[in-house]
Amino acid sequence: MSGIQTFTMIKPVAVKNNYIGPILHMINEAGFRIKAMKFTHLTKQQAMVFYSVHEGKSFFEDLTSFMSSGPIVAAILEKDNAVADFRQLIGATDPAKAEQGTIRKLYAESMSHNAVHGSDSDENAIIESDFFFSKMERY
Repeated sequence: MSGIQTFTMIKPVAVKNNYIGPILHMINEAGFRIKAMKFTHLTKQQAMVFYSVHEGKSFFEDLTSFMSSGPIVAAILEKDNAVADFRQLIGATDPAKAEQGTIRKLYAESMSHNAVHGSDSDENAIIESDFFFSKMERY
């Protein structure tokens, strides 16, 4: 199944700004199928575990505080070439550098508050999906 699934989170700033619907619409229009989805709120500890790959980096504290500052929407998405296609749809981490029409260009506030997370590899898509969803929650 390599290459057909990716993981995303709509981050607290985008949830707060009422962008869940428009972002999900863009995901759907781009040909992704939602295989699992939940509206939840990460604790600081959960955010630290999820982003443990970044532990020790200068932005780790701010990132985990931000990600635990409000509710998020987590989802597993399916499509051929899912990781690469989704990263193209969301655009560069820095919305100022993101291409026109990408999710981050349209809905991000800044590089650190960039509206959505997208897995960066097939391996991380599996790890990140497993963090949020049991097998029974996937369709």
